[in-house]
Amino acid sequence: MTTQTHYVEDVPAVVAWYSDLLDLEPYFLRPSTQEPAYAEFRIGPDEDELGFIDQRYAPEGRRADGVGVATTYWHVEDVASAMDDLVSRGATEVEPLVRREAGFVTAVVRDPFGVVLGLMHSPHWASRH
Repeated sequence: MTTQTHYVEDVPAVVAWYSDLLDLEPYFLRPSTQEPAYAEFRIGPDEDELGFIDQRYAPEGRRADGVGVATTYWHVEDVASAMDDLVSRGATEVEPLVRREAGFVTAVVRDPFGVVLGLMHSPHWASRH
C-alpha cells in the first residue's frame, strides 16, 4: 500500500480527530490549513499516506452508502486495546474482534465520519518490520 484516501463531509473535523488519534499533524493540507479540502497524514514505519478528501470532489457514481468500499487493515500490536480506544473516541463496531488461525486477529470499526478502519494483528507483517 502507498496511499489510502477517503471522501468525507467535514475535512477539518476529520483532521482534528485523526491528529488526536495518531498524535501527529497532517503533513499536507490543501488548499489551505484553515479550510482544507484535502488532508494527508504519513503513518507507520513506511510512512504510508492516509488522506481525506472533501466529498464534493468525489467522482460521479461513487456510492454514498459506502457499499463496495474495500476495507484496509492497519497493523496494531493489540487489536482489543486499539478497538477500545477507537470506540472511546466515537467509532462504532462494524465487525467484532476475531481471533484467526496462525495468530492473526482482526476487527473493523467505522469512525465518526463514516470511514471504515480495519484493525489487524498480523504476525507476518510484524516479523518484517
